[in-house]
Amino acid sequence: MHITFVKKIKADGTECRKCIEVQSRLEKDGYIEKINAIVIADENDENSVGLQLAKKHAVQQAPFFIVEDEKNGIAIYTVYFKFVKEIFGGKTTESNIAKDILDADNNLDFI
Repeated sequence: MHITFVKKIKADGTECRKCIEVQSRLEKDGYIEKINAIVIADENDENSVGLQLAKKHAVQQAPFFIVEDEKNGIAIYTVYFKFVKEIFGGKTTESNIAKDILDADNNLDFI
């Protein structure tokens, strides 16, 4: 399994708020070591790896995860708790997933 974490750098050079929050959760929950690659979707560089991956997988918000598995193919996750639950078997509740989805509507940064 290969996991790529795509986070965004805004045109003003700052990292998106949700990307910072998700990376912090990954570190706090001990999953950051399981991430194989962290790439940047840079608003100032249309050729940045992250923007190219977003286009390739038709993702319009950041952050997101690309999980490549020989057995299951490629899966895209835009919700942290769903990603953790399905990929790592992490303990989370449907309430946390729903809260993250609702929070995403207001706080995700569109690519």
